[in-house]
Amino acid sequence: MFDYAALGDLYNNEIIAAQSGHVLTLTINAPERMNTMGYHVNTGITQALNMAADDHSIYVVVFTGAGDKAFSAGGNLDGGGASSGMRQESGEGKPPPTVSGAITNLRHMMSSSQLLRESHFVSIAAINGACAGAALSWACACDLRLGAENCLFRTGFLTAGLSGDFGGTWLLPRVVGMAKAREMYLLNAKIRGEEAKRIGLISQWIPLRGAAFQHEVQQLAQQLASTAPLALKRIKANLVDADRTTFAEHLDLEAERHARSGFHPDAQEAGTSFLQKRTPTFIGIRQRKSWEASKL
Repeated sequence: MFDYAALGDLYNNEIIAAQSGHVLTLTINAPERMNTMGYHVNTGITQALNMAADDHSIYVVVFTGAGDKAFSAGGNLDGGGASSGMRQESGEGKPPPTVSGAITNLRHMMSSSQLLRESHFVSIAAINGACAGAALSWACACDLRLGAENCLFRTGFLTAGLSGDFGGTWLLPRVVGMAKAREMYLLNAKIRGEEAKRIGLISQWIPLRGAAFQHEVQQLAQQLASTAPLALKRIKANLVDADRTTFAEHLDLEAERHARSGFHPDAQEAGTSFLQKRTPTFIGIRQRKSWEASKL
């Protein structure tokens, strides 16, 4: 549906977007600076996620960094002190920077976290090294976090004299619990692989790095993408809605999605293929005939 590969040229090759079947892999491509976030990275990732949100052929998005040293060290402090670049200097003929302008720009870029958390696709953060600051917020916005042998997490904001962005103070408590999240933000401790797995910060700790780690991530992504696509999207929708519904409201939503999924041919195919011990062939999401709409 979209030419994801063209995004590299648009954003100075600081992001790489590659589609393989129903899996889209987004890579921050600035290993020489620990994949820190700047204008091209922020804008490119946001654009790619907006495209994937409109593309229902994408079932899984893998988000990672180039090289084997960092997923991303967060905001590029050399570029103005924040991931948004909100301290840009005014030059001759340019208006001076304002707080209100910085707020507007930052909030626009922070929509990337919302897209990772709330879009129809399943998002996987492949943490291949250091993950700090706003990049930790990005990782927490993903549905799954997979850590390489050398993964390392740190909030980093207090050290930089900043309060935190990209949703981390909302997301991290929901991942590791409020007490641990406060400890991580206020004490800025380093969290490594085994501890990250113990506290639930990562879903899996994979004792590999580099290409071997990325291969394992891709295998999991393709495995997810081979499952019943309608069920996958509706499970994601249930989990998103759980943040804002009462229990009774959520039961209503679950009942409707579950029943509608049961009337889809993929539900029967999933059960039949399991019993016959064969690979399922799913129809997926398609244009439905009018008589089908009321049941699906």
